[in-house]
Amino acid sequence: MTLRDLKVGQSGRVISVGGEKGLRRRLLEMGITPRTLVTVKKTAPLGDPIEVLLRGYVLTLRLEDAEKITVEETQHDLCPCGKPKLRQDNTL
Repeated sequence: MTLRDLKVGQSGRVISVGGEKGLRRRLLEMGITPRTLVTVKKTAPLGDPIEVLLRGYVLTLRLEDAEKITVEETQHDLCPCGKPKLRQDNTL
């Protein structure tokens, strides 16, 4: 599954970042690294681009670039700052 496949409100953990050398480097520099939790916050009216929350900030990506990011869907509760909340059983 890619980041492009996540719907608004869904979260995923980054598995890998692909793309050609320049694009991959740019995505990594923006903080999209393996094991990073990302949540899709919004989409543009026509669906492209998408707005994702990661590492406490919001990033806008084109669908073409989001397609290069492999994720696994996860269920996480996030606070408004983008950090995971502790659940009642003290697990993340």
